Amino acid sequence: MTVRRIRTAAATAAILTGVAACSAPGTGGGGGGDTADSVVIGVASEPDTLSPLLGYGKDGNSKIFDGLLARDADLKLKPALAKALPEVAADGLTYTYTLREGVKFSDGEPLTAADVVYTYETILDAKTNNTSRSELAAVERVRAEGDDTVVFDLKYPYAPFAGRTVLPIVPEHIAGEQDPNTGPFNTEPVGTGPYVLTSWRKGEKLTFKANPDYWGGAPKVTKVTMAIIEDDNVRATRLRSGDLDGAVLPPNLAATFAKDSGTKTYEAKTYDFRAVTLPEENEVTGDRAIRQALDAAVDRRAMVDTILDGAGRPAYGPLPVDDPWFAPGIEREHDLARAQRILDEAGWKTGEGGIRAKDGRQASFTLLYPSGDKVRQDHALAYASDAKKAGIEVKVESATWEVIEPRMKDDAVLAGFGSNGDPDYGLYTLLHSSLAGDGYNNMARYDDPVVDEALDTGRRSSDEATRKAAYAGLQRELVKNPGYTFLTHIDHVYVLADRWAGLTTQIEPHEHGFASGPWWNLEAWQPKK
Repeated sequence: MTVRRIRTAAATAAILTGVAACSAPGTGGGGGGDTADSVVIGVASEPDTLSPLLGYGKDGNSKIFDGLLARDADLKLKPALAKALPEVAADGLTYTYTLREGVKFSDGEPLTAADVVYTYETILDAKTNNTSRSELAAVERVRAEGDDTVVFDLKYPYAPFAGRTVLPIVPEHIAGEQDPNTGPFNTEPVGTGPYVLTSWRKGEKLTFKANPDYWGGAPKVTKVTMAIIEDDNVRATRLRSGDLDGAVLPPNLAATFAKDSGTKTYEAKTYDFRAVTLPEENEVTGDRAIRQALDAAVDRRAMVDTILDGAGRPAYGPLPVDDPWFAPGIEREHDLARAQRILDEAGWKTGEGGIRAKDGRQASFTLLYPSGDKVRQDHALAYASDAKKAGIEVKVESATWEVIEPRMKDDAVLAGFGSNGDPDYGLYTLLHSSLAGDGYNNMARYDDPVVDEALDTGRRSSDEATRKAAYAGLQRELVKNPGYTFLTHIDHVYVLADRWAGLTTQIEPHEHGFASGPWWNLEAWQPKK
């Protein structure tokens, strides 16, 4: 997970004030949009930056930028700025892309291979503050052959490399004249995408206009406003009042719109999971018996049924049970008796107030969750209740991410992660010890040599059977030595005014709001007649 992704979960955005959350983004009636061809969407958070050089849009679907490739509704790769899928050398070490003809940035300058080389080289530069750099670790170099051909030379065969080239491309003639970490491009981006940023009022809203010269055709929705509304209940209230045209909502709040004839609900299956980080350096959460006991004590099915209204699945690890890379046989039921037995055998004896203790230390720790996130709050409270039955005290606190971030080393966090596509995309940054404490990567500071070896094997092998065996072994090791308590995989739910055609959803990663949701293909929407 990157440090500066859109922060809807473990990497959430700056927490908004109540005044900002209530500012009206639009004035139109019958929905938040000013006119029939505009739309106002309520999302939970905003990006820290709009620069792909610092991680924005790295998984595709940015409305401002395009990558060499993109993903369709079924997540299959398709050409975007490249005119075709890459030519891959027989040894898997060279990927060659030919650029689409006639593509221009929104300032009118043409896209060239030099822009692609600049984008990747800048991200790979250690001086650039992009904590997703490890995702491109296989790249030895990237080079241009003329104006329309880009070649990637890899250090080793990396089976899912093509999926990494959905990364957005920036214009060298603008970004190259600035410091990538501090320059104005971070808030004044220029790209080749279907929309152009017109204003950004931090903590309140971002406004975009359609790019009339977009290479894929001018969008029918000509104005888009993303209203930043952190609080789930406020977002639902504003949608109901007509101040918004659509919003991402927790399942239980989305259900309240079921009988509303003017709205339509969209549900997306996801890789998005909620988990409790268990910092290894904390004397309690760093104890393997405590971690194993919590894994057994938690009632995942009850969380799905009550907190998610059934819109999700129990999480037995970072991959959902219907993923082809999921390791069969690791499913496990709520087993309080086993949790108690593990603690007894490890010397954690029941003490004052029913809280266990060992060597004079109580089985007690703090669990933080981001303010305003009702789904995480409910998960945290249910987790604490389950833990208490085993004799472990979990003290739940809400806080802003500015408060949470410096405490992640010592305190547990109700976090969210999940990347679709190849398992390397999500698992490496979540678990590899080399990324421990690297921003929001490996938040638990998990360090297990068996898991590291599996991650390295999965990343460096091109043989599918070898990779499947490595990731299956990794998932089994996580059961033995859980650095996180995996709770639920969450379906994303969206409610929108029923005014447009062409809306679909993809199988989504953790992020939902700016890139995912029914607006993943906003440029293809058509007004209903």
